[in-house]
Amino acid sequence: MTPKIELREVSHTYTRGASTVAAFERLSISIGAGEFVSIVGPSGCGKTTLLFSVAGFLRPTHGSVLVDGKPVAGPGPDRGVVFQSFALFNWLSIRHNIEFGLRMAGVEAARRRARSDQLLSMVGLARFADRYPYEVSGGMKQRTAISRALATDPDILLMDEPFAALDAQSREMMQEELVRIWDATRKTIMFVTHSIDEAIYLSSRVIVFTARPGRVKHTLEIRLPEPRYDPHVRTSLEFMAAKESILDLVREETVKQFKEESSP
Repeated sequence: MTPKIELREVSHTYTRGASTVAAFERLSISIGAGEFVSIVGPSGCGKTTLLFSVAGFLRPTHGSVLVDGKPVAGPGPDRGVVFQSFALFNWLSIRHNIEFGLRMAGVEAARRRARSDQLLSMVGLARFADRYPYEVSGGMKQRTAISRALATDPDILLMDEPFAALDAQSREMMQEELVRIWDATRKTIMFVTHSIDEAIYLSSRVIVFTARPGRVKHTLEIRLPEPRYDPHVRTSLEFMAAKESILDLVREETVKQFKEESSP
């Protein structure tokens, strides 16, 4: 079966004046339809650069990025992107933010309204449809951003540390909300995070990157008790075992990076 997302020997190098910096090198990753895959690793190992390459915002220096077996040539409606900074339009209501992509695609008003009603209900924002982003909490803003990404019904969601700006309680609630959304839609999700707990709780598989230039150090299948959105899952033996394994892997790379950056 053709992978939903496939990276073949992908590398990306940034040029800064006369110097070059390799974000990641020779990455080969396959993600199947309906998988939720998180990527963790030390700062600067190319996680966001890789996600933006799949989104079509960046073109890798070497190698191929494919979606459904076809090379990615740029952004497309088959891939919805959720950013860390919400990226909402403050002059549009919550509803009109959700409908923005549909309006740009020429979808008629009645169909836009029906789709936004569906999503507002799914994420618990129906009462706030006519509010503006500056009038709601960070968690509500991120629910709006996720709904906007889902509005055009993309096959793939690409999420770049979407909960990093939230307080601890809101972050946990949004994680539970995302698990429910994934259960309901079975979208293919590629998720970048610095939080090991978050990666384990959300994912069917966690990929650990090495320090820069990023390479795949280890891939761990995540098997947790169901239902996944039960908060007690976070204290299960399976969760703790996965956390210990990933913590050791990430710490090893972080220490290596620190030593390299501290050497004269």
